[in-house]
Amino acid sequence: MDFPESQIIADCQKGEYSQFGQLYDAYIKKIYSFIYFRTHHKETAEDLTSVVFMKALEKISSFNGNKGQFSSWLYQIARNSIIDHYRTFKAEEDLENAWDVPSNSNVERDADISRQMENVKKQLAELPAQQRDVVVMRVWDGLSHKEIAEILRISESSSKMSFSRALAKINKETVTTLAALAVILGNQNF
Repeated sequence: MDFPESQIIADCQKGEYSQFGQLYDAYIKKIYSFIYFRTHHKETAEDLTSVVFMKALEKISSFNGNKGQFSSWLYQIARNSIIDHYRTFKAEEDLENAWDVPSNSNVERDADISRQMENVKKQLAELPAQQRDVVVMRVWDGLSHKEIAEILRISESSSKMSFSRALAKINKETVTTLAALAVILGNQNF
């Protein structure tokens, strides 16, 4: 970070909220992308992103840097906000939409991605929820195993093992497709 994150957090915890904007600026794109990929709806992602930062500001006094990174804490808030959103709007929205990849202007590439994504969705649907979360956070969100562990409140080795077991469960074609999609979506650290 280009700014003293821990000092800004400490100031906010003392009631000096004027610097919170720097935290917002540092994380807004990442949190928005995290939410958008799971909702595939621009306005919903914007609304939930606002909710995440409002909750973070309201609860910043409860953040404990000794228990994890600020970014992981934000991702936990975002994840819980998404879960709450789907519980609230269960009848109106299909949770399967969380696995859709947003389209771009290249129709041929989008069609190919859509076909590949259908295969990946089938394979991911067969995984237990936590394993699926680990794979999605690792491949699409580009998070480290340490960050995933903090968000899901598991050990780092458990995250690694879960990812490894998930890849072993899904067929080789899907692993190749996941790697290709990770590159297409900009996560080179698959």
